[in-house]
Amino acid sequence: MKRFWDLAETIPDGPGWQIRLDGKPVRIPGGGALAVPSRPLADAIAAEWQAAGGEKGGDFSLQSMHLTRLASTAQERVAPAREAIALELARYGESDLLCYRAERPQRLVERQHIEWQPWLDWADRTLGARLVATAGIIHVPQDISALAALAAAVGAHDTIGLATLGVLVPALGSLVLGLAVTAGALSGAEAHAVSVLDDIFQEELWGRDADAHTGRLRVAVDVEVAARFLTLAQA
Repeated sequence: MKRFWDLAETIPDGPGWQIRLDGKPVRIPGGGALAVPSRPLADAIAAEWQAAGGEKGGDFSLQSMHLTRLASTAQERVAPAREAIALELARYGESDLLCYRAERPQRLVERQHIEWQPWLDWADRTLGARLVATAGIIHVPQDISALAALAAAVGAHDTIGLATLGVLVPALGSLVLGLAVTAGALSGAEAHAVSVLDDIFQEELWGRDADAHTGRLRVAVDVEVAARFLTLAQA
C-alpha cells in the first residue's frame, strides 16, 4: 500500500479519541472512523501511522501496525458481539493449559508445579475458581462453580478487555494466565514465559528448533502487544 498522508494526529471524539491523517479519520474496514477510549492509546496508534512507510507516497503494510489492528478488531468485531465472544473465551477454562501436567520426567513435573500451580491458586483465591490439575492429556471435567466464576470474570471485561483476552487466551493456551494479565498480576512477557515452559524444557534437553523458536517469538510479540494495548487503553 502507498502512504497518502504527511501528519498523523489525535483529536478528542466525544468520550474517546480519533486518529486523523492530514485531517481525515483513520477508518476501520467496515467504513466507520476508528475511535479509542484513551489519549495514550490514540497517540500510540497515531505513532504507528506516522512511522509507516516513511515519506508520503512510500510503501507501508498494515500487518506491522499491531495496535491499529487490535483497536479495529475491538471496535468492529468485539463490540457488536460481546456476549458471544465472552462465552467463547470462558470455554477455555474447561481445558486450561495449567491443569494438564506431564507424567514424566520428574524434573518437568516439578517445574510445572512450581510455575503453574501458583496461578491456579491465584484463580481460586482471586476469582473463586478452583480448577483441578491432572497428569496426562485425558480431559478432566472442572467443577461447574469454578467455570461459572471464570465466566463471570471474563464477562466483567469491557470491549477493550475482551479484545485483549481474545489475543492472550488462545496465544497462551490458558484462560487463567490471560485473566492474570488483564488483572495486572502478570505482565505479558511473564505470562508467555509461563505458558511455554514445556517448550523451553524440551529445548534445554534437545537443543533449539529454529522454526519452533521463531513461532514462540511471534506469539510473544502478539502477547506483549495485547498487554500494551490494554495498558494504554486504561491510562
